[in-house]
Amino acid sequence: MEPLQHCDFQSDSLVLKFDVHFPANLSEVVNVVDQIMKIVREMNCAAGSDFEIELALREALVNAVVHGCKSDPDKMVQCCVACDVIRGLLIVVRDPGPGFDPASLPSPVVGQNLFASHGRGIYMINQLMDEVSFKRGGTEIHMRKK
Repeated sequence: MEPLQHCDFQSDSLVLKFDVHFPANLSEVVNVVDQIMKIVREMNCAAGSDFEIELALREALVNAVVHGCKSDPDKMVQCCVACDVIRGLLIVVRDPGPGFDPASLPSPVVGQNLFASHGRGIYMINQLMDEVSFKRGGTEIHMRKK
């Protein structure tokens, strides 16, 4: 297993830095989201966008557990959060999986995909957050809310 990475946001103007690692178990996601959202609300990061942030965060963490770690609790998911008063909230979610090409995902709002029972997570994250990018071959998602 690859060693855990450290979050380095390289900014002196950060109000909040938070880094959590947790076993790839869906039952852990609720606690991690609750913990992060409590801090985000207290620090007033991206005020008024709590719902969008919470939903995108939850979806990214579930994707990391289910797809990146194949729900293997021996694998770890990492979530880093930073708040910069000028640039807003940055959330990074990492998993040790093989990654994926986000461009290869079919659109969930076209044709027969409208009736699929899955496949809307990345689309939703892109709609909810101001900026979304994938790094390290798709094993890392960066989400920003201004």
